[in-house]
Amino acid sequence: MPHLILMPAGRRQHVENGTTVLDAARQMGVEIESICGGKLTCGKCKVRPEDGRFEKHALTSHPDHLSPASDKEVSLLQRMNGEGYRLACACTVQGDVLAFVPEEARAHKQIIRKAATERVIEVNPAVRQVYIEVSRAELGQHRGDWGRVQDALAEQWDLHNLTIDWLVLRRLQAALRQGDWAVTVTLWHDREVLDVQAGYQEDIYGLAVDIGSTTIAGYLCDLRTGAVLATESLMNPQITYGEDLMSRVSFAMTDPTGLDKMHKAVLDALNTLSGRAAAQIGLRRRDIHEAVLVGNTTMMHILLGINPIELGGAPFALANRDALDIKARDMGLRLHESAYVHILPAEAGHVGADNVAAVLAEEPHHQDALTLLVDVGTNAEIVLGNRTKLYSASSPTGPAFEGAQIAYGMRAAPGAIERVRVDAATQEPSFRVIGEERWSQEWPADGRDELTKPAYLASGICGSGIIEVVAELYLAGVIQADGRFDPACASPRVSWEGRRGRYMLATAAQTSNGEPIYVTQDDVRAIQLAKAALYAGAKLLMRHAGVTAVERIVLAGAFGSFIDPKYAMVLGPHPRLCVGEGNGRGQCRWGWGADCSAERGQAARGAGVGGEHYLY
Repeated sequence: MPHLILMPAGRRQHVENGTTVLDAARQMGVEIESICGGKLTCGKCKVRPEDGRFEKHALTSHPDHLSPASDKEVSLLQRMNGEGYRLACACTVQGDVLAFVPEEARAHKQIIRKAATERVIEVNPAVRQVYIEVSRAELGQHRGDWGRVQDALAEQWDLHNLTIDWLVLRRLQAALRQGDWAVTVTLWHDREVLDVQAGYQEDIYGLAVDIGSTTIAGYLCDLRTGAVLATESLMNPQITYGEDLMSRVSFAMTDPTGLDKMHKAVLDALNTLSGRAAAQIGLRRRDIHEAVLVGNTTMMHILLGINPIELGGAPFALANRDALDIKARDMGLRLHESAYVHILPAEAGHVGADNVAAVLAEEPHHQDALTLLVDVGTNAEIVLGNRTKLYSASSPTGPAFEGAQIAYGMRAAPGAIERVRVDAATQEPSFRVIGEERWSQEWPADGRDELTKPAYLASGICGSGIIEVVAELYLAGVIQADGRFDPACASPRVSWEGRRGRYMLATAAQTSNGEPIYVTQDDVRAIQLAKAALYAGAKLLMRHAGVTAVERIVLAGAFGSFIDPKYAMVLGPHPRLCVGEGNGRGQCRWGWGADCSAERGQAARGAGVGGEHYLY
């Protein structure tokens, strides 16, 4: 049977030849919008079949592996500007296919929790506005209108040796006359004129974007006040070509068009994100005069159209380490026609601009306390130090913390299990899904009462959910300290496939597709590997710094902002943070060190037998 993979959900399944993609998606638990019920009228169920070899999946995908499009389907897609797409209700699977489901076609839209925090900063933007009154043109004076603007800027603002973007020069004379020779000039670093507007204006906006391996988050800011006016986020569409950095490097190496595909995908995503952010506050993309982009080194290479092949092996040479200022139009970004894009500097082959941004935001170099700063994602950036010295590293944690590589894993969307509790006495679970405030034990038993049924039945487990359930299963004694399911566990929730255990988290009546949701042994191993990678990176930095403990831990990113500190301590992905002497009876059950033994199930901030455990 042909193999179908649907991204970004990451679900894969062998399907019967001739099955429609829509029906196959429903079998796989991937909900695709289909308002018309397959009558080829709504056009909501778009999918994009990929073309190429995907070594990670051992699969070669091609659009021809779907049935030919009918004239009616072609006509509908043309009206919707759907070039390269197919309608899931109209095409059948006839060979191996990897298909991307765009966000607008997903019934359950992803929720990305990456909000900017408010803090006191000194506002000193690269772009600012000044108001000037310019002398009128008179017969016999040959200075030119740009020359008159230069004179006014020198006289009224002491600004000299300015240049002007040629696209602005084309509109200069009209702006001067429309404003009766009074204009507002937008300046970049007091060196270049980016815009000239008639009369007095005081609105100027900038966009900050974190291009993560899994998610892209953007923040539209008022450059005069520093206020964050709008926040937008979406999944990085490059997930189609690989969930982690090395798989994307491999795709660029093995597919002759791989780099171009990933480059175009991220540019399209940035244009979509900037348009949505501007629309939130009634603006257009062309009102954005400045953008700052950060991301790990591989993401920045692909964004700039630089082949990341050299980052795929030692010595992990990056093309450029310094900061860059590039015209947005030269990059293909649809912002203001003269806007600049600033890309922060990188540190090394796999420690990129996003790590520099985290350091600038948290300022460990201004702290006396020895601080461990961790931005957890598919690729984690780690910083250790204080005002004396900083050490940094990158750790390939993989996507398990974000719900990928998990048997019933999914991205954060309505229906995803995000919170879990397991009763230590009965080993029975209770969970909460995104979009439903009630815990599962408050749901109606059959899930069918129209007045009280949950807003969303469970569809899968997202990152925070898998972290909590693994920690809770350990605290409840379902799994052992080494990660294996306890053979002595008598819970009816635990079943065995040979020597491999699994735990039923949600019953068939509690799920959207009528199939139980399990936590498997492989899921626990995936979390262990992610934890081990993160822990090893932190311990290596501590070894280089010559320290055995840290005084302060900061968790950044969506993981850091949403994970419960208790479960961060139970999993122990970071080195210990202990106050007080341990009793030396063995390994700390919180995972922090070898000379402490807090009792299993102790509150995360409570006292252990050998001392107290804190997570700041």
